[in-house]
Amino acid sequence: MIMGKIALLGTGSWGTALGLVLADNNEEVMMWSHREEAALEINEQHRNHKYLPDIVLPERLRATSSIQEVLSGANIVILAVPTKAIREVIGQINQYLTQPVIVVHVSKGIEPETNKRISEIIAEAMDSTLVSAIVALSGPSHAEEVCRRMPTTLTAASTDIVAAQTVQNAFSNLNLRVYTHDDIIGTEIGGALKNIIALGAGISDGLGNGDNAKAALITRGMREIIRLGDAVGADEGTFSGLTGIGDLIVTCTSQHSRNWRTGYRLGKGETLEEVLESVGMIVEGVRTTKAVYLWSKELEVSMPITTAIYGILYEGKDPQVAVDELMGRQKKSEY
Repeated sequence: MIMGKIALLGTGSWGTALGLVLADNNEEVMMWSHREEAALEINEQHRNHKYLPDIVLPERLRATSSIQEVLSGANIVILAVPTKAIREVIGQINQYLTQPVIVVHVSKGIEPETNKRISEIIAEAMDSTLVSAIVALSGPSHAEEVCRRMPTTLTAASTDIVAAQTVQNAFSNLNLRVYTHDDIIGTEIGGALKNIIALGAGISDGLGNGDNAKAALITRGMREIIRLGDAVGADEGTFSGLTGIGDLIVTCTSQHSRNWRTGYRLGKGETLEEVLESVGMIVEGVRTTKAVYLWSKELEVSMPITTAIYGILYEGKDPQVAVDELMGRQKKSEY
């Protein structure tokens, strides 16, 4: 189904993967990169070597380094930039966009200090006359697999169900199945907080703690996600779906996950600075851990796993000591 022009802002691994899907669906999509060399590589070599070195991109997928060009005539704008860049990019959108659009975001994070979800940042920072609806596109998905056209499922969540269905139609094909949902709060909470637990799963694996420990971490981590979700008005049922347990499983168990890889190396004894310097991509869970740790204190929500990971990342706590403290806490009922 042709949706009119789609502007996709961001040429990282996930943005590029979504551009490939839209091109496969014969949608009119143009990507924007803040680096001219990245746009030229996509246009001339049909590659994105920095993020997806083994993938050949469709020839119809085009890119530009001009945000004015990419926004011109767009009906849908997809934000595929890291959480920390959202406000800066919206500032440019406000300057150059001339018509109302459906805004789709695909990032997974919580803004430190404000504790805002990404849809809240968009609603606050973007000129309201330019926004017809906000949709969160989320779920258990690795760009490397989507680009290889392996079966994947996502959820398009919005309070505007027609807008969610529009996004569903744009992305759906035999390789990518998209569901709709009206709980954008739960969708965003699940997508952001699973990165924290994935850091913990990587740390546990790096310490050599085995499958029993990781299963417990995933399960108890989901309880923390649900508790915080309940406190901010999410539908608890959302966390049993794709953007809850689905996204949590894939991020905690796959070596494609940069959050898991970061945690694994921390468990092996590397410092956070060493790991982040060599990863070369944004590790959303690191920033989100700090935001959610402080947010949970403000809301008086018990999040012991998040607290332990915060201690490792920001207070220099030894990972094994953090595990021992978690295991040695006061006995209690599971629920």
